[in-house]
Amino acid sequence: MTATTPQFVSPSPAQQIQPELTGSELAVDVAIVGGGIVGLTLAAALAPSGMAVAVIEAQTAAGAAARQRAYAFSLTSADIFKGLGLWPKVGPQICHFDKVQLSDGDYGQVVRFLPEDLGTEAVYYGAEHGVLMAALQGAIAAAANVYYLCSATLEEMHDQDDSVIAEVSTPTGRFRVRSPLVVAADGKGSPLRQRAGIGSVGWRYRQSCVTTVLEPEHSHQNTAYERFWPSGPFAILPLADGRCQVVWTAPHAEAQAILDLPEAEFMAELEQRYGTQMGQLKRLTAPAMFPVQLMQCDRYVQPRLALVGDAAHSCHPVGGQGLNMGIRDAAALAEVLTDAYQRGQDLGDVAVLRPYERWRRLENWVILSFTDVLTRTFSNQILPVVVVRRAGLWVLSSVPLLKRLALRLMTGRLGRLPRLARLGQLK
Repeated sequence: MTATTPQFVSPSPAQQIQPELTGSELAVDVAIVGGGIVGLTLAAALAPSGMAVAVIEAQTAAGAAARQRAYAFSLTSADIFKGLGLWPKVGPQICHFDKVQLSDGDYGQVVRFLPEDLGTEAVYYGAEHGVLMAALQGAIAAAANVYYLCSATLEEMHDQDDSVIAEVSTPTGRFRVRSPLVVAADGKGSPLRQRAGIGSVGWRYRQSCVTTVLEPEHSHQNTAYERFWPSGPFAILPLADGRCQVVWTAPHAEAQAILDLPEAEFMAELEQRYGTQMGQLKRLTAPAMFPVQLMQCDRYVQPRLALVGDAAHSCHPVGGQGLNMGIRDAAALAEVLTDAYQRGQDLGDVAVLRPYERWRRLENWVILSFTDVLTRTFSNQILPVVVVRRAGLWVLSSVPLLKRLALRLMTGRLGRLPRLARLGQLK
C-alpha cells in the first residue's frame, strides 16, 4: 500500500501537526466514527486528557455544519458546553427560553415553566446546528491531539487482539486508523452497530415530523410552546434574531400531504395550529420531514466498541430530548475513558466500558419511557384518559414540587451529572 497523508480540516495552525504515521497508518487512542454534534462533543471532551483522538467524518467540515436544523438545548447540555469552555461562543448566538408553555389542544389549562422554578437563567435554549458545530469544530481545531478527518469514508474494519484497524478512504488516498477503541457516533442507521450485531428494542410511531423555520411579525417573547393535539404534538421553538422553528407531528400520510402543499396552503394550515399571538408568519426555509421512532440498543458497549447518541438510542421528539441525551452520553463516556487512561487501562476492554453503559443506558431508559408515555397519553382520545391527563395538567401547574421534579427530568438535572456539567455549573 502506498503511504498517504490523511486529509485534515485545518482551521488553525495547531491542526497542522501531523499524526503519528507508520507507513500509511494513523495510531490513536480513540477513533470516533461520525463528526456530528455528539461525536465532536466527545472529541472536545477527550482533548484535555492528552490522548490522541481521530474523528472520521464522511462529509466536508462545511457540509457537516450546514444542516438546517435547530434543537431544544437543555440546561445540562449548556452546562457541558460551559465545562468545555464553549459557552462564550455559543451563549450569545442562541435563544434563552424565558418561558415554556405546555397545553392539551384547545383545553384552557396551561402549564408554564419559568426560570425561577429551578433558579436558573433560562428554562431551556433554542440552538441552531451551525452554531453548535462551529464552536465544536473550533475547539477540536485548537487541540493538537485531535485529528479531524473529513471527506473520509470508512471502508472496512479488522479486529485484532489489542486494537481495531479501520480502512479509511479520502480524496487523497487510502490509509489505516489503528485504535484500541472505536466509538460509533454514526447516527440512527449506524453501520458500526449493525456490523457489531448489536440488537435493539423499540418501534416506529405512526407519525412523522414536519419542520420549518419562520419569521413572525411580532416578537416570540422568548417563549416556547408544546401543544398536544390528537394527531401529535406541535412545538414552537424560539430562535435568535426573532425567528422560530416549528416541529409539527402528524400521522405519516397527513405529514406527507402537509409537506406537499403549495406554500400558501401550507402556511394556512400551519397558522391554524400556530395561533395568532405573533401576527403574520413568513416561512424562511423549505419544510422537511422525518419519521419518528423509539429505539434502545440491547447494549452500548462490547470489546473495542462503544455507542453514543442516535447510534445507541432514539426517541420521540416531544420534550426535545434526543440531542441532549447524546450530549450527556458523550460527556459520560469521556469521563469514563479519561479516568481509565489516567490509570493506564486498556480503553477497549469491556470491563473499562461497562460503567459507561450502566450509567447512560438506565438514564436513557427513563427518558425514553417518559417521552413514550407522554406522546401516547396526549394522543389518546378515550374519555377516561382525557380526564386523567387534564387533571394531571392541573396538578402539575398547581404543585410547585411536582413541577420542579418534571423540569429537572426534562432538563437533564435529575440523574447523575457528568463531571463536565458539574464544572460548567461553577462557571
